[in-house]
Amino acid sequence: MASAAFEASQIAACLQRVREPLHIVGALDGGPRGLALGSEAAGAADRPPLGTLPALYPEWLGDRDFGAVHGVRFPYVAGEMARGIATTRMVIAMARAEMLAVFGAAGLDVAAVERAVQELSRALGGDRPWGVNLIYSPAEPALEERTAELLLRSGVPIISASAYMDITPPLARCAAAGLRLDRAGAIVRPVRIFAKVSRPEVAEKFMSPAPAGLLAALVARGQLTEGEARLAAQVPVAEDVTVEADSGGHTDNQPLGAMLPAILALRDAVAARHGYRRRIRVGAAGGLGSPQAVAGAFALGAAYVLTGSVNQLAIESGVSDDARALLAQADLADVMMAPAADMFEMGVQVQVLRRGTMFGPRAGRLYEIYRAYASIEELPADVRGALEREVLHAGLDEVWAQTVDFWQQRDPAQLARAADDARHRMALIFRWYLGNSSRWAVEGDVSRRTDYQLWAGPAVGAFNRWTAGSFLAEPGERTVTQIALNLLEGAAVVTRAHQARTYGVQVPAHAFTFVPRRLR
Repeated sequence: MASAAFEASQIAACLQRVREPLHIVGALDGGPRGLALGSEAAGAADRPPLGTLPALYPEWLGDRDFGAVHGVRFPYVAGEMARGIATTRMVIAMARAEMLAVFGAAGLDVAAVERAVQELSRALGGDRPWGVNLIYSPAEPALEERTAELLLRSGVPIISASAYMDITPPLARCAAAGLRLDRAGAIVRPVRIFAKVSRPEVAEKFMSPAPAGLLAALVARGQLTEGEARLAAQVPVAEDVTVEADSGGHTDNQPLGAMLPAILALRDAVAARHGYRRRIRVGAAGGLGSPQAVAGAFALGAAYVLTGSVNQLAIESGVSDDARALLAQADLADVMMAPAADMFEMGVQVQVLRRGTMFGPRAGRLYEIYRAYASIEELPADVRGALEREVLHAGLDEVWAQTVDFWQQRDPAQLARAADDARHRMALIFRWYLGNSSRWAVEGDVSRRTDYQLWAGPAVGAFNRWTAGSFLAEPGERTVTQIALNLLEGAAVVTRAHQARTYGVQVPAHAFTFVPRRLR
C-alpha cells in the first residue's frame, strides 16, 4: 500500500487534513502503524485498516449545545475587555463570522454603554448573537444598577458577568427578567447570562438559583414579577460558566488543568442537587494564546473557549496602535500583578503587561502608601514629593481637582464619603492614576507610555511566539476573526495528532504545530 503514510513528514501532512476521514493502518505482524486518507486505506492485505477517525471540524471541538443555544457556528467567545477595548466593531465582526463576542462595558459610563448598545442593536438586532459586559462594582453599586437597567431595557440578549464574588440584586434581576414557560412547559430565558469565575465557591453561586431573599426583594421593589421569581428559583443564575484561569485583568492565577475539572465536577453535583433539566455549559479562559492551549482546554472538557488578552492585538480592538506594539513584544513572563482600579480599597489585583511600562510597580507603590498612611495629609514631604514626581507626574492638588470633576459627574456620593473619610479621599486620588492609565493606553498618549495599563496574561506571549514568522505576525493581518479561526483550526490539528498517537501511530513532534494561515 504505497499511498499509506509511514514516514514522519507524510504522517504530519495527513494530520493537517482534519476534514477528511483518517484510517489507521498497520502490518499484520505488529509492525509500525501508519495513516491513510479516505479510500487509500482499502485493498492492501498486508496492511489492513485497523480503525478509522472520522472527519474532524473545529465546530465540533466543544459542546454542540453551545452553538444550538446561542446561534453560533463555533464554540468560541471573544471576551469582554474593559473600557471598550472589546469594541462594537469587534463584536460585529465576530457575530458576522458566526462567533460570539462581548462588548467591554466595564469602566465606561452608562451613556457610553448606551451608545454601544444602540449601535449593536442596529447592526445585529436579534438576527445574530452578541453580548455586553456587566461587572461587579462594590465601590459603585449605583453604576452597576444603572448599567443593568440599561441592558434589560435595551433587550441585550447576552449579559456577561465578570469579577463577581457574590450574586447582587442587579445581577439576579438580569438573570430572572422575562423568564416564562413555553407551550411545552420549558422555561424560556430571553436574557442569557455568562459568568466568569475562578473559584469553586463563586462558581457554585452562579450554578445555583438566585437566593430567595434577593428574588423576594426584587419582587417587593417591583423589579420582578412573582412569576419571574418563581421560575428563577428553578434555574441557575448562569447556564454558561467560564472558568477563568491565568488570564489578563481580574484573575486568581489558577492553572486551568486544576480548575476546570474541579468546576465540571461541581457543575454535575449542583445540577443533580437542583434537578435541572438543562445542562450548564462550562467554558475555559486564561492562557489560551496557542492552538495547543485551546486543544488542551477542549480535551479537559470545556464546552467553549473564551479569549481575551490576545484580542487586544486585533485591529478591531480599542487599544491604540502604540499599545498594540508594546503587547506584540511581550513574552510569556512579561506580565505581573498590580492593584485594580475598581477594587483598589479591597486589595484586589489584576494581571497587566510589565514589559515596556512601569504601571505595575507604580500602582504597587500607590497601594503600599495607601496601606501605610491614613490620609494624604499624613504623607511625609519626601514621600509626597516622590509620589508627585515619579508616579503621578502631577501635583496632588491638581489630581484631586480632576478627581472632583470626574466624580461630580459620575457618582457624587463618592465625594460626600470622601469629605468624611480621609482614607477614601486618598483612595480616590490614587484611583485617578489607575483609571487614567488604561485611558492613556487606549488613546495612545505617548507622553504617558510608561504609565500604560494593559491587561494581559501569559497568553499574549504564547500568541506572539506561535505567530512569529507567519502572516499573523503582521499587525494589519491580525483581525479578531483570523485570530479565532486559526486558534480553532490549529486546535483541531493538534487534537487529530493526539488521536492518532493514542492509536499507536508514531506521530512526529512537529505534527502538533500549526502554522497560521488565512482562513475563511
